[in-house]
Amino acid sequence: MHHPLSSLIDQIVQNAEKRGDLDNLSGAGKPLPAVDNPQDAVLSRMMAEADAKSPVVILKQQITAAQERLRSLTDPAERRDQMLVISELHTKLALEMEAFRKYG
Repeated sequence: MHHPLSSLIDQIVQNAEKRGDLDNLSGAGKPLPAVDNPQDAVLSRMMAEADAKSPVVILKQQITAAQERLRSLTDPAERRDQMLVISELHTKLALEMEAFRKYG
């Protein structure tokens, strides 16, 4: 099937080749890196380059930090409040993971 932009893309690539823009590129002649899910490869690469993190990763980091804070607390009221925070974070994590399982 012919894409309406195919001729424009071909022209851009040919011009880049003539200018030498495609010479000596890093990774030239090497196989493409393996990807777990080809459909998400572009999104995964963009997130890695932007140092973006999924909500699940962020929640796990918050849980770890909250647990470390709990270990340093001695006051029973503060510990109880911190355990509530940890419980809420675990609930949010469970919801995020369930949504990911359902919707990807």
